[in-house]
Amino acid sequence: MSKIYFLDQSTSLFLLIIISLFFTVVGIYYSKKFQGINNYLTANRNVSLFSLTTSLIGSALGAWILFGPVAAATWGGLGAVIGYALGTAFPMIFFIYLGKKIREEFPNGSSLVEFMRRKFGKSLFKLILLMTIFYMFIFLCAEVTAIAVLINFLSGTKLWITALIVLLATLSYTLHGGLKASILTDNIQMVAILLLLLALFVVISSSNGNNFSLSFINEKNPHLLSLSYIPSYTAGITFFIAVAATNLFHQGNWQRIYAAKNYETLKTSLKISFFAIVPIVFLMGFIGMVSFSIDPTIRADLGFFSLLLTKQSTFISLLILILGLALTISTIDTLVNAISSLFVVDGEATFNFKNTNYLIISKYFIIFLSLISFIIASKGFDVLYLFLLADLFCCAFVVTVFYSFYYKNIKEKTAYLSIIIGLISGLLFFPSPDYSKSLLVGYLLPKEIFAPFISQSLLFLSFIIATFLPVVILKIRRI
Repeated sequence: MSKIYFLDQSTSLFLLIIISLFFTVVGIYYSKKFQGINNYLTANRNVSLFSLTTSLIGSALGAWILFGPVAAATWGGLGAVIGYALGTAFPMIFFIYLGKKIREEFPNGSSLVEFMRRKFGKSLFKLILLMTIFYMFIFLCAEVTAIAVLINFLSGTKLWITALIVLLATLSYTLHGGLKASILTDNIQMVAILLLLLALFVVISSSNGNNFSLSFINEKNPHLLSLSYIPSYTAGITFFIAVAATNLFHQGNWQRIYAAKNYETLKTSLKISFFAIVPIVFLMGFIGMVSFSIDPTIRADLGFFSLLLTKQSTFISLLILILGLALTISTIDTLVNAISSLFVVDGEATFNFKNTNYLIISKYFIIFLSLISFIIASKGFDVLYLFLLADLFCCAFVVTVFYSFYYKNIKEKTAYLSIIIGLISGLLFFPSPDYSKSLLVGYLLPKEIFAPFISQSLLFLSFIIATFLPVVILKIRRI
């Protein structure tokens, strides 16, 4: 029996091509008058409040918000929703204080890795650079896969077609115009995203009536709102740590910190971004709890769409497609430019090639990574597990890296040791793909000898250990 789709493929493809082509033309045309390495890396350090704010929000909210918070809420409850929302937005508050410090100490900088290169030796600097690129590459794979899966769900369009069109369009204008082009298209995309999200939230709340409420969730699944539901706490802490830590290493955020025309603009923009991101992510998680309460048999990550597409509505399907594309492209162009900028800024210190144009090499490097992400998206692989693994790496680095901003006496050997011990210890508890056991719990040692809380909270424990064990190492080495 053939599956019935909400859109026909011709309509879906037409819209996909038109929207992608629109951003390509706008990005290339606009960036023609803003060429040069300063515009490519930091938009000439002259970005205004509106542009900076929409770009920060647009870059933070990728297509993942249509899937991640919705799915997490079905098993992690209210705690997971709060943790996800605050974890996504928290870096904005953190950057208010750290942004001022780094702009004052490194006024001509453009990346976090530059600071680490000056602070520590080449060995640790290269490790941090590798981890940052690895995380953003996984993020790129996840975003391309998400939009390919979404359009396949709506219209049956083959995954590779969507992945190819979106990547070609985004690479075309981002590699040409750099951060300047990325910020301009983010402005347009963010206005569309906010309007579409508002419209779809209204549709969901009005069409589901009394079901769209905390009382309905409490009636059907009271554990999701219960203060005694332990997974709610562990999920909330896990998502807060994981999402916050990874966003602190996002080079796209650091570029925008340097791109603001002054600190007051940056500070105001970050505050607005925080208060815009929290309710959006929270509402997506709330929708996940509602959809699960209405029909627990629906696939967890499709809860948002199940509430919208109760009937075959072509108009609603078109809105979802446009929303997904705007979210994806705004995130992908940020990631592409961020990875490229790291290669430009830190390539010479890493490879030390003579008479080399690192800007050109960075573009070839991005095309190579995009090819790999295209292959992954075309196969429809589940990248969530790999994404969590990338999050774990960021957690092992986060305390040591940002602790060093304020404590100048940390030696490279101590920093290196704290990161490696934290990472290895976290990996010992990091769950297998089915989340039933880990390297330590179930493989090296029998699962039965551990308390039920340990065997049932492997993901939580792996993130807690990876994040906070380095603190202990840093303290011991200072004694």
